[in-house]
Amino acid sequence: MLGEGILKGMAETAKNFAGSFVSVDRLTTVEYPEQRIPTFENARVFPFLVYDGPDWAAGLRCVACQICEKECPPKCIYIEKSQGKKPDFVGKPQFYPTRFDIDISVCMSCQICVEVCPFEAIKMDTEFELATDNRFGGLLLDRQQLAKSNEYYHQIHPTEATEVDARLDAEKEAAAAKAKAAAQAAAAKAGEAAKAASAKPAPPTGGED
Repeated sequence: MLGEGILKGMAETAKNFAGSFVSVDRLTTVEYPEQRIPTFENARVFPFLVYDGPDWAAGLRCVACQICEKECPPKCIYIEKSQGKKPDFVGKPQFYPTRFDIDISVCMSCQICVEVCPFEAIKMDTEFELATDNRFGGLLLDRQQLAKSNEYYHQIHPTEATEVDARLDAEKEAAAAKAKAAAQAAAAKAGEAAKAASAKPAPPTGGED
């Protein structure tokens, strides 16, 4: 039938219009910004950098491996790696980014940077109210502007953040167990060597003629 699709669409529109007067679920428009729809947990806008501990500079998980910079399709990530290492939030020496900028005017929110990061250091934010009258510098975010705590990550993506923390804790426990086993093996080897040296007979001494 000619125009059947148009009629179906108009019927659906009329149904939703009439239903909006009696059902809140059919009221699809809100008076923004006075009214706001809660952000879904799987929403994604632009990336941010996760840090642990109270100090963002020391707690950044990023070690400037530059994988995200290389894999970024629009090439909107700019990283400069430190020449030396400095202690992170737990005191372990790590490389760190002396520069980490993201041009959000170019970013396409594809999340590839998140998927390729081996250190769970970059995640997708849900903040979308980023309008500025500075179309150049105002949309180029540096590492301090991008840095947000792990607690914030748990607030916006609780399920994902919990899974990430569990995986990182398991990796830390496995690394600690491996280091402990290596230390025990080295100590046992050293003990066997010392035991063998003590059991070896002393060389004979020369007597008088």
